[in-house]
Amino acid sequence: MRQENFSQTDVKLDFEKSPDGLVPVIVTDIANGQVLMLAYMNAQSYQLTLETKEMWYWSRSRQELWHKGDTSGHYQYVKSIKVDCDFDTLLIAVDQVGPACHTGTRSCFFTDVIAMREEN
Repeated sequence: MRQENFSQTDVKLDFEKSPDGLVPVIVTDIANGQVLMLAYMNAQSYQLTLETKEMWYWSRSRQELWHKGDTSGHYQYVKSIKVDCDFDTLLIAVDQVGPACHTGTRSCFFTDVIAMREEN
């Protein structure tokens, strides 16, 4: 399979694919590749992320822009942005300051479902 190169101006995310105009964003730690969280961006939060190189999301629960770290101090500094083959999902590697999860853990993915089932 041939991999194509695109300049930043060629990359147009497909925000219209989803009825709410959002694209999922998988966020990983640049240091070790650990998946930190899954969040969503709209066109405005994506543009702010590109301009500031800090993570901006769209909060589905609060229905507002969310600059990661403004409340907690746990900022995410963008190091790499990759788009999937359908241009509707992002994989972003960040330099994470403090925990990524609102529970205080480094990653939002800390519950091992298989291990829990095997314990019962």
